[in-house]
Formats: sequence, structure tokens, C-alpha cells
Amino acid sequence: MGTETPATPGAWTAASPGPPPASPWELGPGTVLGSRYEILSLLGQGGMGAVYKAHDIELERLVALKIIRPELTTNPEMLRRFKQELILARQVTHRNVIRIFDLGQADGFKFITMEYLEGEDLRAILKKKGKLPPDEAARIVLQICRALEVAHGEGVIHRDLKPPNIMLDANGRAYVMDFGIARSANLPGMTQTGALIGTPEYMSPEQGKGEKLDERSDLFSLGVISYELVTGQSPFYSDTPLATLWKRMQEKAKPLCEVDPAIPKPLSDIVAKAMEIEPTDRFASAGEMAQQLELWLGPSAGTSVIYVSAPHKKSYWKWISAGLAVLLVLGGVAFRFANPKPKAAHPPVSVLVADFTNHTGDPVFDDTLEPMFNVALEGASFVNAFSRGDARKLAQQLPHPTDKLDEQPARLVAVNQGVGAVITGELSRRGDKYSISATALDAVSGNVIAKAEATADNKDEVLLAIPKLAAPIRKALGDTTPESVQLHSTVGAFTAASLEAVHEYGVGEQLQFAGKMQDALQSYAKASELDPNFARAYAGESAVAANLGQLEDSERFAKLAMEHVDRMTDHERYRVRGLYYMGTSNWQKCIEEYGELINRYPADNIAYGNLGSCYGQLRNFPKALEALRRAVELVPQGAQQRFALSFNSTYAGDFQAGEREARKVVQMMPSHDAYLALVESQLGLGQFAQAAETYHTLEKLSAMGASTSASGLADLAVYEGRFSEAARILESGAAADLKAKRSENAANKYAALSRVQLLLGHRPAALVAADKALANSQTMQVKFLAGQTFVEAGEPAKGEKLAAALAAEAQAEPQAYSKIIEADAAMSKGDPRKAVQSLTEANNFLDTWIGRFELGRAYLQAGLFVESDAELEKCLKRRGEALEVLMNSVPSYGYFPPVYFYQGRAREGMNSSGFRDSYRTYLRIRENAGEDPLLPDIRRRLGQ
Repeated sequence: MGTETPATPGAWTAASPGPPPASPWELGPGTVLGSRYEILSLLGQGGMGAVYKAHDIELERLVALKIIRPELTTNPEMLRRFKQELILARQVTHRNVIRIFDLGQADGFKFITMEYLEGEDLRAILKKKGKLPPDEAARIVLQICRALEVAHGEGVIHRDLKPPNIMLDANGRAYVMDFGIARSANLPGMTQTGALIGTPEYMSPEQGKGEKLDERSDLFSLGVISYELVTGQSPFYSDTPLATLWKRMQEKAKPLCEVDPAIPKPLSDIVAKAMEIEPTDRFASAGEMAQQLELWLGPSAGTSVIYVSAPHKKSYWKWISAGLAVLLVLGGVAFRFANPKPKAAHPPVSVLVADFTNHTGDPVFDDTLEPMFNVALEGASFVNAFSRGDARKLAQQLPHPTDKLDEQPARLVAVNQGVGAVITGELSRRGDKYSISATALDAVSGNVIAKAEATADNKDEVLLAIPKLAAPIRKALGDTTPESVQLHSTVGAFTAASLEAVHEYGVGEQLQFAGKMQDALQSYAKASELDPNFARAYAGESAVAANLGQLEDSERFAKLAMEHVDRMTDHERYRVRGLYYMGTSNWQKCIEEYGELINRYPADNIAYGNLGSCYGQLRNFPKALEALRRAVELVPQGAQQRFALSFNSTYAGDFQAGEREARKVVQMMPSHDAYLALVESQLGLGQFAQAAETYHTLEKLSAMGASTSASGLADLAVYEGRFSEAARILESGAAADLKAKRSENAANKYAALSRVQLLLGHRPAALVAADKALANSQTMQVKFLAGQTFVEAGEPAKGEKLAAALAAEAQAEPQAYSKIIEADAAMSKGDPRKAVQSLTEANNFLDTWIGRFELGRAYLQAGLFVESDAELEKCLKRRGEALEVLMNSVPSYGYFPPVYFYQGRAREGMNSSGFRDSYRTYLRIRENAGEDPLLPDIRRRLGQ
């Protein structure tokens, strides 16, 4: 929040406003600075000045306001350092870094406005608690690593990491503060040797010697902080800070596991490596240290940390966006995505294109030029065009709601979302000719960054003027691409048979943004009818068809778009090919395509989101989260970005992060999928009563929400062993879906019902439900579940027929499901060895949770108890994936409790005394319902 040491422990919190002003120059509560900032309370003070909690009257928000001492404003070096803090901090954008808003001067004071956060710094927390549990400390350090990774990627070294410069909010998120004395390694003359800058207790040895520093100096400081967090004491304690500094230059700290044997040795080794005396012996980067922490913490380490669709669709279509791509889903190949933030020649720049003013009176220009201007701007690799659809939704939440993106609301939205520039434009007619202008404004100050004008000889040539208009603005934003090259690369993309076709495309995009998918599809279709060579229109049809669950149509439209690659920019070609690979479930090619797109256009948040989607479908959640974190960094206030991050954090087992992100999305955009993300994280946290409440909220939200709620409440009933109740909910829900013509939703419910009937021992009813599921849908997931039911209900031939149909598909996922059905058939015939072989092949195709679960069962049937226990333990560790076993937005947590039963069987077979714990856990979950046929067997095994 600020850079000064708090006046009292907890002084950053609203409950602890700090002591009253002690100096004449300090500002008292009620003071209004510059007619804009009302001082509320003093938060902290130090050598450079004071930090206040203040109310920004103009933007109606709380800020932290840091004032430099008036007597220091005549010091040129101090002023340079003060400005440097703003410059450095603003270029380091990350969820774990305090956000800087602006530099100001008013009433004789110079100040910086910053993000206001409620929480406590680590120094205050240590004073209160003494020390932290190792895993809690490691999660904090992991977040700091991620913040440093981004800062170091920008060439910025912090140089003064210490507990008072790290803050924790109420949700446990860590924020790094005070880049005020950091010096950019990229700026000549800014790094000086012989200058002792920082706090001695946390300095690296080379920093204490005044030597030239690199990023590894920060890692040493972080190691010292880590040591203090888990032991409550300094690793190099001496009577004076300088003596402490001298000591660390000469000797290594005592390992953590020797100070406290309860501290795990892997964590002790990580901290020791960070604190090596020689920089070359430490981690090479903050990312490498973070990776080691994640490996130790396991699947729940995602805290280092984002369109609307029906729940029956494959999860990778959950967040289809306009702009030719699926936006941010579940979820880089060794295509150079080891670092989630490729080093760009220019820092990313976010731009919002506001509504152009149409002075011609011709409605064909409404919503026509703006999306094309976005296309022209994103020809610059570092430009990220903010979603105009999201901007419209946000504009409707302003104090004076509006449906228009005129300059003022556009700037307010941009400031709120951290967007740097706003583009406004005007179109006028002069006789037969048209005049078009565009102005780039600084979002905060309103100052003009650049202005451009162009003319068109007639109506149809207006579109061709867009690239000419965008070129000078791209140059002002930092693009060094020659204008001639820009224009040559966009000739085809801005050629259309008629302006009406482009207008229909723009209307379709707005409808898609608004969630009106059927209407959007009609507009896109009209655009492609008006211009059969309009690649962008086909791409829009592909995205919307995917959102509507029409996956075959989506693939067909994507192919049509690719037939006209000459009418796309390079940027669009990568996006559309990636969309095509997603539609065909070719996840590896999808990764390659979006990986190359990111290499060329590293500011494209859609590309990072879709990359995360592809990795998620491959169940590679560490890589998925890596990509999605980068998407969130590019669009920090984006609801869709955090929405995707919520789902993937939950699937990766970090339920707290999933819940945290989901709640933010519910506040930003209370949509169907936002509540689904929230409820899944609640289930992972064991908050079943809260999850039921969220399902009921979802039920009231929309008809689709009611359908999802029925599936979810039934799944919760299955989890707790209330099988008869689950069957009633599913039957009623399927009937409602059929009445509303939601056949795929009904099919998913019938498939789930078939499994519930098996749990109740009703084989004929299970077969009937499976047949109904197939009658309503032939998706891969329905075929798989029906195939399993047929095998278990005594009709293996029907199950094997479905397995053959799945095996005939080209991609890995249906191949894996085919092998699982084959394995179930082998187990039903008493051939567990064959089942093990089939399941091993299945998991080689795609490593799924259900594949591991079935392999655990197969090993158990084969009497291979150690192997069975190992597979079931993996299922426990990958618990988040059980929330949606098939990754199709259908809740499936009811699959999870049997893991404990089979684990108990395996450990009983191993003669392990711990088998009772597994059985007791199962009983705690399902015993109260009394319907589970496994209960008598478990009680017998426990001797009850």
C-alpha cells in the first residue's frame, strides 16, 4: 500500500488508523488535498514522508496517498528518487505488487496515489504470531517469488525486501511494496557500485559490499525473510544490524531443519539455497525458486497466483469470447513457454477503443469502425485491446450508468481497469468524401498522446482508411514497425465486399459480448452472406456456435474462415487456427499455435487464456495456471480472466484461491459460470451447506442456472450417500430440460441418473436411463458414461460397442475413455490383468482422474495392493479434478468418496493398520444417509 514503515502494528488496517499527526507538515483527517483527496487517517511515516488513507472524491474510491516531506522537495536527488518509485512501480504490474495510480502535486505537496488495501505487513504479523507454519510461510514466499519474477523480467531489482515491505490482505494474498529504491538494470547510469542501499538486516552479501547487483540479491533477502517467517528469528543475529550484515558475508546460516526439526528438510534446503553467500550458488531466478516451492507444496500451491456458456458444453468452450477466440478457459508445450512472460521489445500497453462519433447520420457506421480499429491496433505485438463488451458492462455500473462508451465513461472504465490509453474517434461526411479522425488519450489525465486523420473518397473506402488512421497512433504508443509494412500486412484484412457486411459483423460482436448468442449467430451469418469471403465473420460464427454447444458447426465455420486466410492479419490467422484446434480437441496443436501467437504477440491476453485452456484439457494444471496468471497480469481487473483462474485453481487443488477468485468474479459479473466456479471451490473446501446455498442462488439466476443447480444438488446428494434423493432430482431436472429443449443437459442428467441407479442396485432402471442419455446426445462424455453403465449393468456388448465408437475418434480423450470402458468390461469378466493393461494405455492417451481411479480398482482386484494404494493416493491428491471428472461443466464430486473405501481395501490387503482410517473417513461422509450398500461391508471390516 505504501513505502513507509507503519506507525503501529496493523496500521494498514481500517481498524487501526494510526497515531495522530506529530509534525506541523502532517495532514489531519478531513483535509482535502488538491480539491480531490480527502485525508482520512495516517497509515505510517518514515524518512521520506507519510502515507495516508484518503478518499479520491473524483473517482469515489479509497487510495493510499504517499506524501514526500515538504522540506525535501528542494532536494533534486530526493525528487528524482521519488519519481523513480512511480516509474518503476508502474511498469511492474502483477497481482502480488501494490498498484500505483498517479503522481500529483497540490497545495505545496508532491505525492503518489496508490492502491489502498486492508491488511497487515509481515512485521506486524510476526510480532503477533511469533512465527508461521512452514506451509503457510511457503505460500506467502511463493507469491513474493511470482511478483519478483515479473519485476525482474522488467529489469527491476527491489533491493530492499523486508517484512514491512510485504503486506497480507484478509484473504492471504501477499503484496510487495516499495520499489522506491529499486534501480532499473536496464537504465544506463542507474546502477552504481559502492552505494549501500537497503536495510542491513536483509541485505545480500554483495549488497553489503556495495557491489553491482542482479536479481539474485533479492532472492537472498527473500531467503532471510523465509527463515524468519518459519523460525521467528533472524538467521544471522548479532548485536547491531551492521554486525549482522558482516556475519552473513562470512558464514552460512544454520539450516532450518536443525533449528527446528519439525521444519521439513525440502523447505529447509530451498531457503538455504536462496541464502547462499555466492550469487552463482543461489537459484538462477525467482521463477526457479517458485517452481521448487510449488513442487514441495504440491497441487495446492496455486496461490501464487481468469463467454458465458451453458453448462452442458465442453469446458473448453466455457469462455468463448468475441474477437475470434475462446477467452480464458481451463487450463505452454516446450514451445518456449517455460517462462509465462516472454520478454517483449516493448512493455504491454492496454488500449480501450471508445465509441466513434458518427456525424454522417448513416447507421451503417455504428459499431462498425471500432472493432476494425482494434484489429489494426493489435497488429502491434505489445498492444492489448481491452474488450469493448466488458467496457460496456462496466459503464453500466458507473455512478451515472450508460450504454455508450463516450470519452468520459470510457476513461472512467479505463482508469478502473488499469487501461493506459483510450481511443476516441469521429466520422464526418463532406460532399461525397468522408473524413475520419482518431485521438489517443492518456486514460488518467486526459492528455492527448496522439491524433490522426484520414480521408476516404467514398463510403466503401472508409474501411481502408482505418489502418492509415491507426499507424500514427501505434507509433505514438511505441510501435517501430514502418507504416508501409503496417499497411501492406493489413490490406486483405480490411477488404470487404460491402460496408454492410462489416457492420453486421460489428453488430454480431456486440450481441456476442452481451451474451445474446443466437442473435449474434444470425448477424455473423448475415455478414458472411453479404461477403462470402469475409473470414472474420466465419470466425465469429465458429466462436458462437461453440458457445451454443454446436461443436460440429463450430469446426465447419473455422474451416471456412481458414479458406480465406488472405483476408486476415497475421494475428488473426494464429487465433483462428488455434480456435480450430480447440474445436477439434487437438490440444497439442492448440498449444503450439497459441504458443507461437504469444511469441509474436506477447500482449495478447486471449492467447494466454486459450493456451491455459489447452493445457487444462491435457490436465497439465501447473502450465494452465502459468498461462492464466499471465492473462490476469495483462488484464488485472478482467472478470473473465479471474473466472478462468478460479476454475483452474480449484481443479489444481487450490480451493482457497479458487474461492477467492470466484468471489471477485461474482462481484464483477454475477453470471452463471461465476457461481459455478464459486460452488466448486466451496465443495473442495468442504463447505457443503454454503455450496447448497450457492446452487439455490444459481437456480434463481436463470433457466440455465436452474438446470445446473439440479445437477449440482443431485451430485451433492450422491456425495453424501442420499442416492434416492439424487435420483428424484435428476429425473425432475431432466424432464425440465427436455421441456425447455435442452437435450444435452437432459442427456447429462440421464447419464448421471444411470450411475445413481447402479448405486441403488437398480440395474434395469440404470439401463433405461443410459438409453435415454444416448437418445438425447451423442457427445463423447455421454457415450463414455453410458458405456460404463452398460458394462456394470450386465450388458458388456453394448458398452464395448460404445468403446469402439470412441476409439474411432481421432483425439486422445475419446481414445482414453474407450480404453477405460474396455477395462471395466475386463474387470466384469474377472480379468483384472487385462484391465490394468487397458487402463495403463488409457492414461498414456490422457492422464485423467477417472483413469487413475479405475486403475486403482483394477490393481485391487488383481491383488496388487501396493500398486492400488499408490493410484488411489494420486486420486486423493488430485481431488480438485473430481469436481468435474469429465471437464464438461457437469458436477461429479460424488465420485470422490469411494476412493476412501477402495483405499481401505488396499491397505487392509497390505496389512496396514491405517486401513481403518480410510473406512472411517468414508463412514463420516455417507453413514448418515444409510442407503449405501457398502456400509454393512465397511462396518464388518471394522468389527462394528
